[in-house]
Amino acid sequence: MTNAKRKGNAGEVEFCKLIFENLGIDVHRNLQQTRDGGADIKLKPYSIEVKRRAAIGNIYDWMSQATEGCDLSERPIVVCRADRKQWLAVMPIEELFRLIREEVK
Repeated sequence: MTNAKRKGNAGEVEFCKLIFENLGIDVHRNLQQTRDGGADIKLKPYSIEVKRRAAIGNIYDWMSQATEGCDLSERPIVVCRADRKQWLAVMPIEELFRLIREEVK
């Protein structure tokens, strides 16, 4: 296994722990995703692509990957973290507006 692959797996495991710590939901990375495609983590209704890199880039490619991993009822999200930086979430603007509408009502 390459260093980049190990770091990617570490990012998925790290993000699963964050979900549990913040939401109390025990999720696991999709071990089939490399072979079958799809998202790294499924947390209905979200299809989550996790990226941990030395530097962040390729956001649109990553969003395409997250979108391709979605079922019809799911919404794509990319979570990413550069070395020594905080986690960020990237989502289509329509999803952001939907979440804001729910909060400001």
